[in-house]
Amino acid sequence: MKSEAQTRPSLTPNQLDLLMIMFLIGFDVAARLLMHTWNVSPIAASALFAGMMLRRRWLALLVPLAALALSDLFIAGDDWRVKAVVYAGLMLPALAGIVGRDFGTGARVIVPAALGCSLTFFAATNFAVWAFSGMYSLDTAGLIQCYTLALPFLKYTVAGDLFWCAAFFGGAWLVQRLTSRRTGLIAQR
Repeated sequence: MKSEAQTRPSLTPNQLDLLMIMFLIGFDVAARLLMHTWNVSPIAASALFAGMMLRRRWLALLVPLAALALSDLFIAGDDWRVKAVVYAGLMLPALAGIVGRDFGTGARVIVPAALGCSLTFFAATNFAVWAFSGMYSLDTAGLIQCYTLALPFLKYTVAGDLFWCAAFFGGAWLVQRLTSRRTGLIAQR
């Protein structure tokens, strides 16, 4: 007699990718809408994860775009130019994942990619805030003031991106280990 695991239909790679995309987008939207520490968001990490893990690489760009667009329906918006830079800045990790996966999915690739994306996001979005928000004078003193006042938030961005990368990639590693063990045990029966 066949076991339940042997009779249950398995998912195709495309179905697995679709499930991963839906999970990541849903998780990102929920995390963005729920109370959290400023700048500790899973969106950049999930974009990097999607870029490294999805079989159809270009679909990784959908994760941050959809998560931001859906959650922005419920969050008061910034100037459209600032928002455009935020969207572009959160697509960068997906692109880094798409390129980085050719070099492996270990910490030697993930950590520098996450740190580089965090710093680029910080530089680009705060430049956009300085240029378009009207909060700072449009001179060198205003630019310095903008970056200086934003510095305390950088540690949260970096810590959040590294934490969520560890959660996503560590979770994927754990699932792979558990399912390969379970598959091995079923095959031995």
